[in-house]
Amino acid sequence: MIENPNEWPPRYDNDYFPSPQERYWFKDLETMDPSRRDEIILKKLKAQIAYAYERAPFYRKKWEESGIHPDQVKSLEDFTKIPLVYKNEIREEQAKNPPFGSYLCIPPQEVFRIHGTSGTTGKPTAFAIGRDDWERIGNAHARIMWAFGLRPGDSVFIGSFFSLYLGSWGALAGAERLRLTCFPFGAGLPGQTLMALRWIKEIQPTAFYGTPSFALYLAERAREEGYEPAKDFSFKIMFFSGEPGAGIPSTKKKIEENFNCKCLDSGTMAEMTPWMTNGECEFRTGMHLWQDIVYTELLDPETKKVVDYGQEGVPVYTHLERTSQPMIRLYSADLATWTNEPCPCGRTYPRLPKGVYGRVDDMFIVRGENIYPSGVEEALRAVKGLGEEFRIIITREKTMDELMVQAEYSKEIAAKAQTDPHILEKLKGEMEEKLKSVIGVRANVQLMEPGKIERTQFKARRVIDKRDLYK
Repeated sequence: MIENPNEWPPRYDNDYFPSPQERYWFKDLETMDPSRRDEIILKKLKAQIAYAYERAPFYRKKWEESGIHPDQVKSLEDFTKIPLVYKNEIREEQAKNPPFGSYLCIPPQEVFRIHGTSGTTGKPTAFAIGRDDWERIGNAHARIMWAFGLRPGDSVFIGSFFSLYLGSWGALAGAERLRLTCFPFGAGLPGQTLMALRWIKEIQPTAFYGTPSFALYLAERAREEGYEPAKDFSFKIMFFSGEPGAGIPSTKKKIEENFNCKCLDSGTMAEMTPWMTNGECEFRTGMHLWQDIVYTELLDPETKKVVDYGQEGVPVYTHLERTSQPMIRLYSADLATWTNEPCPCGRTYPRLPKGVYGRVDDMFIVRGENIYPSGVEEALRAVKGLGEEFRIIITREKTMDELMVQAEYSKEIAAKAQTDPHILEKLKGEMEEKLKSVIGVRANVQLMEPGKIERTQFKARRVIDKRDLYK
């Protein structure tokens, strides 16, 4: 329950819970006519940008240079005149005004939590979150996890890094607000996966959070240790972020078959925490955009104009409840398609029916075709006989790009190959044919023995672009 619906920023009643049988956390808000909800969104949006203009020199300077003032925003259409913010701007701003940048809207001594990026693609970005914001994040995530189907009495195994990475902590904040039994196990240490298997078998948690690649790795290691995940573990709900895999139908199916569970996709950007505001419901028809918490637009990557429903675009996110380090029209560089078609759950939010399936800057072009790693994954996982991992290697011979896909074959195929020397050749042909039909480009498949490709307990690195070696 919101204590005062007319107050900004909102304050939530931390003792509020719907009935466990209730499908919705806030039924009226989640099922109302979108035009009515837009009025609520606009009211929060105007309060958010007025607050940022007053307290954040970064935004005030940026908007004044663009000739826009918060008072001019009288509609959601007017809001599209607010200039976009790009991640490189955030890094540059923090370099000029360390450590948090001049878009921090609270005194530094009021910062409750500090998180950040790993810095693997540049200078790390620092996230400063106030205590009240962290409480609102927990409430938002609890509300969305309720839509997953989680209820008090469930237990959640959190199998991702507890470090600067915000994903684990955000999942924990929501689980604690939801009064789940929390099992913040973590990931990444030597031997930790084997230890996880023993704990999962012993404690029998009913929910799992991590990355899709780690879940598949966990299933693989479980079988090596003599477990059968679908029978020996009790996960009924597994929810993911950090990678597009949980939104890819074949990967989702594989996770659900491995663990006999429901696989749910979620996730926006760490800067946008509460990042679950792109999140599926129990019907798993794609991620709902919880527009009254984080307002999302889908823009054409070239024109930067909002695209119609049914079209592909780049999600652009705006906080509606953030007082510490608000992001306003943050350009994600992700790619998605959105729809306003009804969902069986009855919520009236727009959805991303295919999830977030690529990135503008992760997309690679081979012989004139735009290719996304998720497209390669969808093709490969549709072929029976694929093992657990694959990777994409792009090279250039003179002026011609070459695409190689290294793919492990399954242990069942390995066993059959002992007596059937043609089975690997047949599998390679099936994979190459499927890839050609899905991505539109011929790929040379190199089959690998099970376990030969390096595993990860975090985000899989599956694209290696070596074209700069052949200039």
